Amino acid sequence: MTKRLRDEELDRHPGGGGAVHPPVAEKRPVTSTWHGVTRTDDYAWLRAGNWQQVMREPDVLPADIRAYLEAENAYTEAALAGVADLREQLFAEMRGRIKEDDSSVPAPDGPYAYGIRYTHGAEHPMLVRTPRGGGEEEILLDANRLAEGKAYFHLGGTAHSPDHRYLAYASDEKGSEYYEIRIRDLATGEDLDDVIPTTTGVPVWAADSRTLFYVWVDDNHRPAKVFRHEVGAGTEDVLVHADTNPGYFLGVGKTQSDRYILIDSHDHETSESRVLEADDPAGRPRLVAERRPAEKYSVEHSGDLFYILTNGGDAEDYRIVTAPVETPDRDHWRDLVPHSLGRLILDITAYKDFLVRLEREGGLPRIVIRHLATGEEHAIAFDEEAYSLGMAGSLEFDTATMRFTYSSMTTPGRVYDYDMATRSRVLRKQDEVPSGHDPADYVTRRVFAEAPDGETVPVSLLYRRDTPIDGTAPCLLYGYGAYGITIPASFSTTRLSLVDRGFVYAIAHIRGGKDKGFHWYADGRREKKVNTFTDFIAAGRHLVAEGFAAPDGIVGWGGSAGGLLIGAVANMAPDLFAGLIAEVPFVDTLDTMLDDTLPLTPPEWPEWGNPITSEADFRTIAAYSPYDNVAARDYPAILALAGLTDPRVTYWEPAKWVAKLRATGTGDRLLLLKTNMDAGHGGAAGRFDRLKETALATAFALQVTGRTG
Repeated sequence: MTKRLRDEELDRHPGGGGAVHPPVAEKRPVTSTWHGVTRTDDYAWLRAGNWQQVMREPDVLPADIRAYLEAENAYTEAALAGVADLREQLFAEMRGRIKEDDSSVPAPDGPYAYGIRYTHGAEHPMLVRTPRGGGEEEILLDANRLAEGKAYFHLGGTAHSPDHRYLAYASDEKGSEYYEIRIRDLATGEDLDDVIPTTTGVPVWAADSRTLFYVWVDDNHRPAKVFRHEVGAGTEDVLVHADTNPGYFLGVGKTQSDRYILIDSHDHETSESRVLEADDPAGRPRLVAERRPAEKYSVEHSGDLFYILTNGGDAEDYRIVTAPVETPDRDHWRDLVPHSLGRLILDITAYKDFLVRLEREGGLPRIVIRHLATGEEHAIAFDEEAYSLGMAGSLEFDTATMRFTYSSMTTPGRVYDYDMATRSRVLRKQDEVPSGHDPADYVTRRVFAEAPDGETVPVSLLYRRDTPIDGTAPCLLYGYGAYGITIPASFSTTRLSLVDRGFVYAIAHIRGGKDKGFHWYADGRREKKVNTFTDFIAAGRHLVAEGFAAPDGIVGWGGSAGGLLIGAVANMAPDLFAGLIAEVPFVDTLDTMLDDTLPLTPPEWPEWGNPITSEADFRTIAAYSPYDNVAARDYPAILALAGLTDPRVTYWEPAKWVAKLRATGTGDRLLLLKTNMDAGHGGAAGRFDRLKETALATAFALQVTGRTG
């Protein structure tokens, strides 16, 4: 392998552009005492005192903080100047794998079929519809026109009214996830005067096509209230429901039957729902079942029954119950699909004659269709070792057709329409890779690593068939491990740029997700959080032992809560990694969980623990919080990516982390921070702009493993 570029070499490296020195953040110590422990934070000043205003107006970021972030950005560009051509090449490759004039499979709804379409070169989609019986396409909204002249633009939720006259759409122009809802008259193509600011970006129509429900977001970025808006009325919106508990978020939706508006209140482990008849929008929402600690449920509807997916009643891996629509409380819940340990039910959709559920057993997903009248069931599954399967839903209720998606790490995405009555499927779309892709050139595997406590950790692998599995290949090891989220073994065109250069791409299905059932989640949270990190380390060591990865060739990659994973393993096993990529990383974990004024802190306590009230939680988090555990050790090369207006993981977390790493670490390998000054948690919003960010991270992985040639 070629020698890896180090910080100290930038002064003389031809790609360094002359004398380049890493920024050094000023130390301004701030002390605090919790549970008898006094902590000193040298970089607390990077948290802007006006952070709430910065979310809405990025230009008001204090000058000293902006200067530091921009200096880090300049340093990152200089450090990666030697791979500038490679970044352009990677971007061109990734773009070449995208069908630029792509479109979705139209979704029928009444007289129309709705969909999205991209044109060549466009960053954003167009919303379109065609008459169901055939006819000329109508462009309802072109997001590219809305994005013109804006540094950032993201199209949020969209919903057409039941009478097909209006389109409600949401947009975010800062990356801060404060969405503004507007309403377009589809007869004229013009937007009405109605403007609804600071929402979650999910508009929901009542049956009258005149009433719109939405969730308002407060200054701490908590979805706190549900309002009712009357189109064109010019009157003040009506408060429908509020939750005063700062640890709970509100959401609004609709049953597949369109009969009920759903209002849910939830944190990460507890939920409750209210229903409101869609044809009585001024009515009073009815509580389905009151919240109980550590019990979650969601509601669907068909006929005179609610279908409820719940982990209540000690149903760790969830069960499905029914309840009469008039008396939906727990006293009237009756098992329809009983709990079965090891079979995790993930989601349900109710149609007029069928109930569809997505479940996972043995680490693999399947879709099960149940005929409501007879109770007869059958399943849809596939034969590959690892694959991704999802329910794509439908805009209609009285239908026998459901749509699902399938892909694997070697097989591009497919969209099927499935006739639930005849059990026949029709392939409606297979994603194209314009630059070419032959699945036979690649291998997907699933292997198992033994964790320190004896658990087996699934690891999904992708590599070219001609890649030698003899301990010489570099490896990209990806992980997340939080909130019960499972990272699917799905197809991704961007991964191919690494795999085609001899990398083994691995996904470690670590604890904190639900890959092996609910217990897999429970064993990777709160006081057991360390299992997430040791699972990831075990996966890396297993890949080396089995010849899938070179001992000095692993690059770890994770984002958000997966960035916490990356920060933790940097402290726990720095010798395992050649490099680490941390996207919007949750690395200042203890400080964030101690600050109940931040956007997500109270709702996050069930996931991580509350270090304010619990000394045990304080000590648990303090023991793994990446920022708190930075020490004088030789760290691998690190690339941290942040978003200035990120409300989920605030920009100062990675900024503080990198500042402390640079001041404390003893090594001399690359340490880079790149902050997108025009975006938030998701990075750039345009489909090609996002590829530039991926190309940067990919070039970093190639550079630190000596594979740039």
